[in-house]
Amino acid sequence: MLITVTRTGGFAGGEQTASLETECRSDRIDLERLAESALSGEAPAGQDPVPDGFSYVIRVDSKLVELQDLYLTEDQRQLIDTVLAAVT
Repeated sequence: MLITVTRTGGFAGGEQTASLETECRSDRIDLERLAESALSGEAPAGQDPVPDGFSYVIRVDSKLVELQDLYLTEDQRQLIDTVLAAVT
């Protein structure tokens, strides 16, 4: 499973994209569970961007979800943190 996270916005208005492939990872099962949960977590209707807040696009294989920082579920936040940390 290929998971890609793109984070935009924030105070500086920058963009960061990171991807990871779960196939050879020891935490594969946990990451794939988080990814499925992140995609199924419905974003509240009418999400307004938060000034200086982050926006995210989570893509898992060919599926994607667009989210605002203020409205993330715990699974979405954990997945985002894990993927972005994998490239730093």
